[in-house]
Amino acid sequence: MNSKFKGTGVDIVTPFRNSGSIDFNSLRNIIEHVIKNNINYIVILETSGEATTLSNDEKNAISNFVIETVNKRVPVVVGMGGNNTQEVINSIMKTSFDGIDAILSVAPYYNKPNQRGIFFHYKAIANASPVPVIIYNVPERTSVNIEAKTVLKLADEVGGIIGIKEASGNLMQCMDIIKNKPNDFLVISGVDALILPLMCLGADGVISVVANAFPKEFSKIVELCKKGSYERAKEMHYKLIDIIKLLFVEGTPVGIKAALEILGLSPNNLRLPLVKITKSTHNQLANLIEKYKKM
Repeated sequence: MNSKFKGTGVDIVTPFRNSGSIDFNSLRNIIEHVIKNNINYIVILETSGEATTLSNDEKNAISNFVIETVNKRVPVVVGMGGNNTQEVINSIMKTSFDGIDAILSVAPYYNKPNQRGIFFHYKAIANASPVPVIIYNVPERTSVNIEAKTVLKLADEVGGIIGIKEASGNLMQCMDIIKNKPNDFLVISGVDALILPLMCLGADGVISVVANAFPKEFSKIVELCKKGSYERAKEMHYKLIDIIKLLFVEGTPVGIKAALEILGLSPNNLRLPLVKITKSTHNQLANLIEKYKKM
């Protein structure tokens, strides 16, 4: 089961029309683009998907559309997290999991629970979920860090929790988890720029934002790392690193949506409070992408 989520996952964006409604044709384009270019699984209704601005009806429509479009060609992971534990459980209980292979559940934000509260939050979610749970640690957004000792306690004591998307950027913390985790517990990079060092240290892959636009390249980097071909992976990593940095300079998913527009895959529309990247950043990004395509 856990091997499904090794390799390259993609945190898919939610394309919008100019009117603000969901652009399902563009969503299909992106799904086909990433599957054709060798990603291993798709993640929906998370950070890049602007899930916090979607209604429940819209989330259900996206989930149903993605499951139907993917048609079991790759696993599908659905974002189901929040800062109200019972509400997350209620959402799980109302969901049909036909076609859903796992859930990705972000750490509870705003409440700022201690580590004991985080442990019991995830234990309750795992006990309610009929599919495996991947923890999502992203303290830059949640203002709470899931410490290594808490991750290891969950991995050891709670059935159904199969891994963590680690986006803290703290390599010491990641190494602590990798060194002491059960063999089948997954450590997945949540930071695109850290794929190479984390996989050198023993991580199992990535859930990527940038792979919306560059799935072939990210899949190749991850595959090279899995084979121990770090020099070749490093060469590809440094060809992309300037684009990666620029994609995040004004936040996520505003950068990747601009890149998808530049590549002709999806319109660059967002929902407030997010707005488009500045013209200066857009021009720099377009120039970098054009330069990369000529390499």
